[in-house]
Amino acid sequence: MNRPPVLLLPFLLSLFLLSCIEPEATIPRPRGYFRIDFPAKAYQRYSSNCPFAFDYPKYAEVKPSRNNQPCWPNIDFLKLRARLHLSYRPVEGNLPEILEDSRTLTYKHTVRANDIREKLYSNPESRVYGTLYEVSGNAASAIQFHLTDSSRHFIRGSLYFDAAPNADSLAPVVEFLRSDINRLIESFSWQN
Repeated sequence: MNRPPVLLLPFLLSLFLLSCIEPEATIPRPRGYFRIDFPAKAYQRYSSNCPFAFDYPKYAEVKPSRNNQPCWPNIDFLKLRARLHLSYRPVEGNLPEILEDSRTLTYKHTVRANDIREKLYSNPESRVYGTLYEVSGNAASAIQFHLTDSSRHFIRGSLYFDAAPNADSLAPVVEFLRSDINRLIESFSWQN
């Protein structure tokens, strides 16, 4: 008569006991995102033939715009796949129209935005006044702003990503770049 080996008996017994236990309900896990390593904050001064200067991060590059407009630099955050588009316009008695154009461009994002918060900025010593727009939700541009001296100069900025707008996944990068944009605004000066 063949007897099962002695070691097989405990294995079969434990298998039988485990089969009687109710399995736990499986819970779907939330979608995960890659960890982002942010560079250390350090700034340098941008100055050119354009009538303005500002501080920008050392981990970014200032490049001319693709449409070759004078004084329309782009600030590229290559590792973060983000770009801050800047566009300069001289004010020639048309400041109300320029301000309304800037506001209209920002509010075109209301289709996808959950909220748009406006924050006024004023630095009388440097003659820099403006508005920072923080766009929440899955809008294409999370941060926009405009600055002016109220008489001769106007510049507009808008932050875009080289990725589909997903507020959850972009939130850490937007928060990181928000401080860089605030530094740009606070250090901004007109060169005339």
